[in-house]
Amino acid sequence: MKAVALVKYGNAEEAFEIREVSKPLPADHEVLIRVQCFGLNYADVMARYGQYQDAPPLPAVLGYEVAGTIEEIGKDVSDLAVGNKVMAFTRFGGYAEYAVADARGTVEIPGNITMIEATALPTQYGTAYYCAYEMVNLFKDDHVLIHAAAGGVGTALIQLAKKKGCVIYGTAGSDEKLDYLRGLGVDYPINYRSVDFYNEIKNLRGKEGVDVVFDAVGGTNYKKSRKLLAHGGRIVSFGVSERSGKKGGILADLKLVLNFGFLHPIMLLMKSQGTIGVNMLRIGDHQPDTLKRCLMGVVELVNEGTLKPHIGGTFSAEQIGAAHDLLGSRNSIGKIAIEW
Repeated sequence: MKAVALVKYGNAEEAFEIREVSKPLPADHEVLIRVQCFGLNYADVMARYGQYQDAPPLPAVLGYEVAGTIEEIGKDVSDLAVGNKVMAFTRFGGYAEYAVADARGTVEIPGNITMIEATALPTQYGTAYYCAYEMVNLFKDDHVLIHAAAGGVGTALIQLAKKKGCVIYGTAGSDEKLDYLRGLGVDYPINYRSVDFYNEIKNLRGKEGVDVVFDAVGGTNYKKSRKLLAHGGRIVSFGVSERSGKKGGILADLKLVLNFGFLHPIMLLMKSQGTIGVNMLRIGDHQPDTLKRCLMGVVELVNEGTLKPHIGGTFSAEQIGAAHDLLGSRNSIGKIAIEW
């Protein structure tokens, strides 16, 4: 079978090769999927720069999610069958014509979306659901700040927060993205390239602050966001895109850590605040039943019309470099999908 292999770190157009590799075999609890399309995530960009510690050694087949048809099932799988059209969370290996996935991270594709749209659901919508409905509980009229709001996870978080009746602040880096956010119902779109989001929200909210922050950027962005939290506020951190693409090795890593700022539990206790970290790989590894519950929750909300993925670009496997460049540029909106 063919797979897109990451063979060197750095420039997207030179980093990948399409290679012939062996078709994987499903373990007892897994399914083998003939992949029609797979999705890109920002962690893939971090891996391409050699900055994602969980990524396998080179040459590596990246990829967290696929959509396709089940071709084979393991002997312990009872709720899925050969021929089912499914979307799946894959622990790498998704950039290939065939991929294996834990059956607990595999669900049938809702009938009201396409396979291309389904690539947005396992990782990005699964992450958003876990952040917004498992790690915190949103309530009507909560003031919610979503960073990188025009991306795949950001889009999903907006839709989930809208369902709960929240007041939403969303940051993005262009006027085009602000228009996109307005179309999704964001109450206060903020262009972080032209204004300081901290000052903007401080002017709007004063001492009231915001109830929940979802942060995929990290570093200084996290520190400033935490200062905006109201009493009883929570911040959920699920990414460190501030580090992506920057050189400097261990010194740059240390600077990133320092940029997060100092935090002691007593500071949280005094204001009844919470800070939460999310890594969906760890959930898939150690709590697969939780992953299954989240994916089933996503499917239910898609079926009722609450969630609707936005595809910001579709590429062929041969165009993987261009797709990575688009995602890494932070100019993309919604999900980037790749078709075989």
